[in-house]
Amino acid sequence: MTIQELTAQMHQMVTDKGWHAPDSPRPQTPRNIAISLSLETAEVLEHFQWGEAVRDRAALAGELADVALYLLQLASLCEIDLQQAILDKIAVNYGRRWDHVE
Repeated sequence: MTIQELTAQMHQMVTDKGWHAPDSPRPQTPRNIAISLSLETAEVLEHFQWGEAVRDRAALAGELADVALYLLQLASLCEIDLQQAILDKIAVNYGRRWDHVE
């Protein structure tokens, strides 16, 4: 499945839940989605709060999926081609140097 197809499925779910409606209690604005993305990312961190090992792979997978869905939504709302942005960033990173700590 492509990023575009995942985005379409995410939009269908949001529409089916009524969250695109003008009177939605969960307005799908870039600000609200960015906040939600940050909160879900913090929930990923909880899985590693007291150790390195993944204790509940299914729960972690669910949190990672939440992060991905909010990322797709934010990119879509801001009219960013996420696939191209990722490819562009990979190209930039190939040209970067990170300091090596020894």
